[in-house]
Amino acid sequence: MILTGRSLCLPSRATVQELFSVARDASIIPDISLDPVLTTFLSLDSSAALQHQYDFLQRSMSMEQQSTFNLNLTAELGGSRVTCGGVGVVALALSMLFDQVAQQVRAQGSTEGPSLTQPSRPKRIFGISSSSRIGWIIHSFLSLIPGIANNQDQMAETTELYDNWLKFELLDHYERMTTKKRMSSVSMQQWLTGAAIHLHMRIHQARLQSVPSGSVESMRISYKTGLGHLVRGYTAYLRANIQETPALGPQKPRTSAANRPKHANTSTITNMTCSNSLLVNGSQVGPSNKSTTLSSTAGINRGCKTDESGGDFGFNVLNGSNDTMMTGDTLNTSFRYSRKEEGSKLGLLVIEPLRNVSHSVQHHPCESPAIQEALVTRIINVQDLERNRKFFLYHDRVFQSLLRQRDDFELRTN
Repeated sequence: MILTGRSLCLPSRATVQELFSVARDASIIPDISLDPVLTTFLSLDSSAALQHQYDFLQRSMSMEQQSTFNLNLTAELGGSRVTCGGVGVVALALSMLFDQVAQQVRAQGSTEGPSLTQPSRPKRIFGISSSSRIGWIIHSFLSLIPGIANNQDQMAETTELYDNWLKFELLDHYERMTTKKRMSSVSMQQWLTGAAIHLHMRIHQARLQSVPSGSVESMRISYKTGLGHLVRGYTAYLRANIQETPALGPQKPRTSAANRPKHANTSTITNMTCSNSLLVNGSQVGPSNKSTTLSSTAGINRGCKTDESGGDFGFNVLNGSNDTMMTGDTLNTSFRYSRKEEGSKLGLLVIEPLRNVSHSVQHHPCESPAIQEALVTRIINVQDLERNRKFFLYHDRVFQSLLRQRDDFELRTN
């Protein structure tokens, strides 16, 4: 049967956009895209990007700080020149080092001579946790590069070692996501970041002529294919996890106390009286209400009820150890607030575990499935996955240019 007209129960574009905006403002829209720092330094523009960063940091310092900055960098690098310092993973490692040393120089002010303290491991690296296994391998490798980059044999040996570690971790990570139901936005970004850096580890080994260029091409094709499978799996994961329930509009006002029948129960009358009077340790606080008797014991720690449904004013009756006075105005304010909350109910939007937000967007409940599907499409579209795919789709001309990169980097010692 083909559904037509209102039976389709489709949401308006405005409703979908409003819910997407709520999720974006609450920062629960996942981002699995490659970090821009990676796509910049693992490219043909790496040398220019590193020089620009170095110059920018220099300009932001005083003359004394610049001198300390360069002295500390020279101590870390073992000289003022870094072989292949402007390309690929070496440029990426130097970029990290520049930021670390600049932070230290600004923190310690002007110092006499090189004085480096051991930097703490950052919590995140290129968008992923540095305490994850993939993040730990990446951070450890990049931290070693500045001290070994000028020794070609040591650089080739170290890169091969970390290449193998990262390869096996990425294979295991891929297996967990695809067959053990460990798919998530976090795991997707970890795999994508690890694959990007792993590919450029292999490219650098080809530059050093420690592996054939064919192994780089084989890895590129493997990661391009793997990314396609993971994107389909991630889309299915979002489709299974995104849930949305609408906010409910204001309900009809309940019968007021004045219009209730005379045989209304005692708790109802007590609740209404509580807005004008409160007993603390048996003593009355606030104006009395002779028509009603409050049956309250000393030291009870409970909330006053707004009506027979058991709604709460939002405060507790004070016990004898607390001298705070509650006035009738305070109680009436609480009463009005509770009735306002009572009249409406917030909706809920869940993107994935630990990513959810309450919202006040109202729509027909039957529209929720279509909204959920629309949000899947919107979230996938904002991931910039096309740029991520292109990262593993080098044209042969670009690929050969990456292999031929040999730009060294030199500090300004004057």
